[in-house]
Amino acid sequence: MENFFKLKEHGTTVSTEVVAGITTFFAMSYIIFVNPAILSLSGMPSQAVFLATIISAAVSTLVMGLFANVPYALAPGMGLNAFFTFTVVFSLGFTWQQALAMVFICGMVNVLITVTKIRKMIIKSIPESLQHAISGGIGIFIAYIGIKNAGFLEFTSDAGSITAINGAPYDATAEIFTGGVGSVITGGGIVPALVNFTQMPALLALIGLVITAVLMVKNVRGAILVGIVATTLLGIPMGVVDISTASLQANSLATAISELGVTFGAAFGSEGLLSLFSDASQLPLVLMTIFAFSLSDTFDTIGTFIGTGRRTGIFSAEDEKALEESSGFSSKMDKALFADSVGTVIGSIFGTSNTTTYVESAAGIGAGGRTGLTAVVVAGMFIISAFFAPLIGVVPAAATAPALIIVGILMMGSFSEINWHDLEDAVPAFFASIFMGLSYSISYGIAAGFFFYCIVKVVRGKAYEIHPIVWFSSALFLANFIILALL
Repeated sequence: MENFFKLKEHGTTVSTEVVAGITTFFAMSYIIFVNPAILSLSGMPSQAVFLATIISAAVSTLVMGLFANVPYALAPGMGLNAFFTFTVVFSLGFTWQQALAMVFICGMVNVLITVTKIRKMIIKSIPESLQHAISGGIGIFIAYIGIKNAGFLEFTSDAGSITAINGAPYDATAEIFTGGVGSVITGGGIVPALVNFTQMPALLALIGLVITAVLMVKNVRGAILVGIVATTLLGIPMGVVDISTASLQANSLATAISELGVTFGAAFGSEGLLSLFSDASQLPLVLMTIFAFSLSDTFDTIGTFIGTGRRTGIFSAEDEKALEESSGFSSKMDKALFADSVGTVIGSIFGTSNTTTYVESAAGIGAGGRTGLTAVVVAGMFIISAFFAPLIGVVPAAATAPALIIVGILMMGSFSEINWHDLEDAVPAFFASIFMGLSYSISYGIAAGFFFYCIVKVVRGKAYEIHPIVWFSSALFLANFIILALL
């Protein structure tokens, strides 16, 4: 194990990697239950998606750990699954089988741009100041996820601010929504506020945050995982954790296996890939949708690797140099990008939306994970979860939220590397980091950073300093926003 993962070289141990893997798993385990809930709205069998989620996460994370030897975990991405259901299926009218076919094509495109080093070229083209901004922005993003999951915030929206329900324009006269309300989109009229902490989950999360912060300050070994466990146990007498639900087999493995036959390979059937290009008039819409899938998936991954890898040294200076000068898959970044790209292909085959590298991997990295052994542990935990899903589900969001907030704090240290006194650096860095958190999207944050970087450089008369790939990527982002507006 030492020779394979090179633990001593990375300054870590087996126990540290195991703790880091368990920490990452619990930080992202919500996807096991959330992904089926979202994708099943499109008509997909819920139990099949449950198992497809676990399989795609376990296999792709295992590839990441064994092939790239880095501590990143993968699973179907939040946001991308909502785009799959509410935009592609509900708004555009595609079947879920056709949507899976688009995800498969998106995965193949990602493999192609990785093999042809396009992803590598994109990474090398990003200015160093923006790379630091992306790292700090991911800190904001992951801390915001934690704050939201903790239930510390509540949002008030009047009826006039509601723009869409279930992906369709809001009709104030509508009294009944078929199938219930799955999603509500509101405009700028929504107002955030701090909760009054009379809700037990929010109070539990607050206690857990204090416990985890104290443990971290005291440099307690495995502080983040200890915080998750302690908060979960405290949740039992507080009524937030109901251990009786652990015996309820809501996700039956036998049922899931039988239903998996419905989604497995559905992307290639007569209702999937074979019908996707049968109508020539739909071809532009199909291509635009695949493009939207691919762009978001690509930059989410790049942002995660840049943000967490640079800050923690997972991708060292030597590895960055190898990335620039080597050919093939000789650097860890090359291998990690390839492992991520095959994840979406694997997921689409089994029956789930885009599989991507999870920003919650930062929780395990914060706990000391530095090698692929962390990822292997996460993959093992996903496999185990197929048999003990109700038990895994006992751990509440209030217990994992403090871990994400603390890791977000650690990630924000990258902001110190930015020259905030020079607006040429400060303006792009600000928009990249702030939009990443507030738009709930790594790729949108990168887009904002690229846009303002180009604007500032042009105004300063330094357009020649802008890398051609940054220009091209900005144009792609602009096209993506136009496409999404048209969709």
